[in-house]
Amino acid sequence: MKFPERQPIGTSAQSDKDYKEPPPAPLFEPGELSSWSFWRAGIAEFIATFLFLYITVLTVMGVKRAPNMCASVGIQGIAWAFGGMIFALVYCTAGISGGHINPAVTFGLFLARKLSLTRAVFYMIMQCLGAICGAGVVKGFQPTPYQTLGGGANTVAHGYTKGSGLGAEIIGTFVLVYTVFSATDAKRSARDSHVPILAPLPIGFAVFLVHLATIPITGTGINPARSLGAAIIYNKGHAWDDHWIFWVGPFIGAALAALYHQIVIRAIPFKSKS
Repeated sequence: MKFPERQPIGTSAQSDKDYKEPPPAPLFEPGELSSWSFWRAGIAEFIATFLFLYITVLTVMGVKRAPNMCASVGIQGIAWAFGGMIFALVYCTAGISGGHINPAVTFGLFLARKLSLTRAVFYMIMQCLGAICGAGVVKGFQPTPYQTLGGGANTVAHGYTKGSGLGAEIIGTFVLVYTVFSATDAKRSARDSHVPILAPLPIGFAVFLVHLATIPITGTGINPARSLGAAIIYNKGHAWDDHWIFWVGPFIGAALAALYHQIVIRAIPFKSKS
């Protein structure tokens, strides 16, 4: 027996009217490599991640240089810088590359077959290069303070175990990627077309909230490119000690979010073929 989904308050009736499930992206799509849209998408990811690291790491450096938190924007300001930049950059690049700006987001969307392996790998490379360049420009502006104040590199804070840091990164990335899936769900857009939904807003707000929660634990990575860029430019021993956490955690969190969205929220493997 097929049971209909319940209708949430404030939404139109849930039906398949005017909606068709988009086909999964092919694993390999060689034709992409000869397409200008493929290359400009990668360039857009590079520039977006460059700007993301430039603004956010510069904000972190400003807070670190202040004599105390009250003399600067503090943790809340750092969280707003990260969330606000994601909001702006996703808004600017969503129509070109999808506005991932994060290898974990790209990985989650790849697992859900929203893009090919070719494009996913290309995006991740360009995101990491953009992050390295963004952090490098910040260091170029203030080389000595950058090195003495930590360079915005992610580390597990004193008083927390590596397991705590890993857990914070997994859950934080789950929140982000789950929000990305929900905000960009094609079926939801078709069903609730009468409700204006600005996808970058909930994504940026999720980044802001996760930073508020986890800055005291790991400085908040949830983005391997962001963590890699700062670690490479800062390049001191303790920045690399816990670096694996900022790759393993986000990738696990992204995979769990993709699995949850596909199996529970969308129930795609259990859809009736009739």
